[in-house]
Amino acid sequence: MRRILGIALAVLLIGGVIAVIVIGGQGPEGTATKTVRGVIGSEKSEYFRDPDVVKALADKGYTVKTETSGSWAMDQLALKEFDFAFPSSSEPAKEIEAAAGVKGAQVAKPFFSPLVVIARPNSAKVLADNNLARMTGKNSGTLLMGPYLKAAGEDRNWQQLRGSEPFPELTGRVFIKTTDPATSNSGALFLAATSNVANNSNVVADDAGIERTLPLMRKLISVQGALEPSTDDPFRAFISGSGEPLILAYESQVAALLLQEQGHGDAKNAKDPENMVVLYPDTTVNSPHTFVPISEGAKELGSLLATDPKLRELAVRHGFRPQEGVAEFTAATAPHAAYLNPGLTGIRQVGAPTVKILMALAARAKE
Repeated sequence: MRRILGIALAVLLIGGVIAVIVIGGQGPEGTATKTVRGVIGSEKSEYFRDPDVVKALADKGYTVKTETSGSWAMDQLALKEFDFAFPSSSEPAKEIEAAAGVKGAQVAKPFFSPLVVIARPNSAKVLADNNLARMTGKNSGTLLMGPYLKAAGEDRNWQQLRGSEPFPELTGRVFIKTTDPATSNSGALFLAATSNVANNSNVVADDAGIERTLPLMRKLISVQGALEPSTDDPFRAFISGSGEPLILAYESQVAALLLQEQGHGDAKNAKDPENMVVLYPDTTVNSPHTFVPISEGAKELGSLLATDPKLRELAVRHGFRPQEGVAEFTAATAPHAAYLNPGLTGIRQVGAPTVKILMALAARAKE
């Protein structure tokens, strides 16, 4: 009898342990945590991996699993396998909605990040000395797109620029290392901005505009050789001390580097990267990261990312600008104002071509 009672007690105890495990897996308000799976641009990977972001989402009842893809290639994926897509701008979001069969979904734009060009001090000085850039401080400035594109169209070499002689590392053609404009958001939007300048400050809207701007776009692409699928690898290469003299990046990558703790991540002395100059192109296309819900399970997640105070704070920590959040971004990055342009002063923001036109221009520029 004692043996039977002992077995029964053991069963009850095991059952109790199981019950505790199940209850422990529930959210803070007693509702089961939703697990949602999404495809995101690679520049948001560290944000979603951040333990503080994971906890903040769990507190709201979400476990978020992600994988990365070029934003302009997301519509080619098996989107029904995902609960949401989170490209890096609004233009590819429309194609994703159509491909996923959720056209008209309530998309959210939680945060955005302008494009920047990061340069070594020597290369930034040479650009400024030749009126291709204008310095606003030791580590910040503006890339003058008109003069820069004129130099690129003329196949100018670094050695042909005044004041380049003391810097033997500056060799070959002057160009900005970008990502593949056919698949990657940053490359596509840079092509949109440069084609706008080349098209007499008008958005390329037809075949005539493509033909008009194509010769210069081909030069910008062909000089680069192999094109990167995302901004992540070129940025890491630059921070490690290698890579090209001029790299296209998101401001969020730079701001996150500046905000990270001393000695954390890839850069030494991350809070004071003296070997980096941040140039804001004077003509640019805004890049609002756009959340597209595909399943019912992720329907409210985009709004949560946009409005929850803790998640907005963490987005700023990762260098993103919350929508309508200039004050938040400015306050957080105030110690690093020498590198950044919080108010985007002197920057002309232009519209992007339609997806059809921009992808046609990208494809032909790569020929």
